Order: sequence, then C-alpha cells, then structure tokens
Amino acid sequence: MEDHTGWMKYALQEAQKAFDKGEVPVGAVVVHDGVVVGKGYNLVETLQDPTAHAEMLAITAAANYLASWRLDDSALYTTLEPCTMCAGAILLARIPLVVFGAKDPRYGACGSVLQVAMNDKLDVSTKVISGVLETESQELLQKFFEKIRSMDEK
Repeated sequence: MEDHTGWMKYALQEAQKAFDKGEVPVGAVVVHDGVVVGKGYNLVETLQDPTAHAEMLAITAAANYLASWRLDDSALYTTLEPCTMCAGAILLARIPLVVFGAKDPRYGACGSVLQVAMNDKLDVSTKVISGVLETESQELLQKFFEKIRSMDEK
C-alpha cells in the first residue's frame, strides 16, 4: 500500500491554517501526478458560506489549476471524513481516491454515518482509505473545540 502520510501532513498544515483563523480545523489537498494541484481549509465562518469546506475549496482549486472538472487521475487527502456535500462533489469530479484522517460520527459520508463515496447504486464511486494520521487529525479538532468551550465559559 502506498504511503499516504506525507500528503496527509500537507492537509494537516492546511487544517492548522483554519485553526489559526478560528475555523473548524479541516484541511484538504488534491494531488495529481505527485503534485499538489489544489488545497484548501475550512472558511465557512470567514466567508459566511456553508459550502466553504476544505474539500470543496481544494476541488475547485484543482479544477481551475488543471482546467478541467474531471479530476480522474487525482487523489484527495482530507483531515476529516467528507460530509455528504463533499462526498458528492468528489464523485462528480471523478476523484478515484479519497484518504482521510479522523472519522466524523455526525456527518461522515464515507462510511461513518452514510456511504456515499463507495455506493454501488451510483454509476461512479471512489476508493476510500481512512485513519491516516487519525490521531493528529482528531487532536487538532479536540484542541479547537476545547478552546471554543473555554471561551464560552468566560
């Protein structure tokens, strides 16, 4: 199995940017032929846009970079399991591989709550690998929510 740790570390750097901005710390990168062609981190609060998830921003950046909406020779690395919206975008972009760190027990659509990415009822699917740098991804999320809770108590 290919080592996905290096690309996930890149996604974690993006997640740290979200953390530093006060956003839920999720980061994502799209890799094509061994090169990052799209990256993003959550900007939902900053942009006041519910679609400004790390994965969505990384997919859009990759499509712009490659001048194609079809990302069928690419892989997406994200620190948190994609939600339904992001999983749908992954399928529509024809991304064949998604690698994520932490599972999302509330909104995860790559196996935790729903299975959108590998659904045999659809005419497209993507392979999913979970748990890559899971501890680091979870710790950053926990640190963020602990910080939010402590601010709420003041």
